Amino acid sequence: MSNKPQKIYATLFRIGKITLIVTTVSFVVSPFLFSLVLDGTLPSLEGFIKGIARVAPIYIPVAVVEFLVYTPMLGAVASPLAFITGEVTGVKIPCVMNARDIAKTKAGTLESEVVSTLSVAISSLVTMLMVFIGVLAMIPLTPVLESPIIKPAFEMVIPALFGALGFKYFIRSPEMAILPLVIMSLLCITVPSLIAQTSLLIIPAGALSLGLAYLLFRKGRLKNDDIESL
Repeated sequence: MSNKPQKIYATLFRIGKITLIVTTVSFVVSPFLFSLVLDGTLPSLEGFIKGIARVAPIYIPVAVVEFLVYTPMLGAVASPLAFITGEVTGVKIPCVMNARDIAKTKAGTLESEVVSTLSVAISSLVTMLMVFIGVLAMIPLTPVLESPIIKPAFEMVIPALFGALGFKYFIRSPEMAILPLVIMSLLCITVPSLIAQTSLLIIPAGALSLGLAYLLFRKGRLKNDDIESL
């Protein structure tokens, strides 16, 4: 009986991997199929290589970093669904973190995997519903959405969301959060171009936080219970 949850977990993880592979292949092949069917031609190999060469240096490191950072946060089962449906940073991560807090589950447990998977699935359905409603209401709401008074607010949705989400974690251990927050803020202020590279900045910020956590733990100012609650 005790092995049943593990078997279910392994099966779901296997299905997630297969689905992610099939979806990735579909994303890559679909443009070629559309071009072949609708236009009767395919992009030239030279043009395809040039296009890949321009975006690969940016998106491949970002994809690797996001996978390494977000998978432990989302869970092994919820990650494939989150990466397929998108909006990982703006929707999926906040939903998962909030759902775990409400359910009081710890990352890495089977209970946490269930909560994470349910939150990602429900948020995906809600997102699709909102997109559907948005498409229907796009024309009537266009004058409102393009208003110069309201438009700047849309640019601050993600910062406001993560500011509110991050505050409750910062307040739990200010010693571990303040220094990385200050350094990354000063770095983005002095080098504004880095603001668009937040996925890459996660690596040094995370490494600094881990180093501070290790030092605080060695000094006895951070306990196991404190670490598990973060």
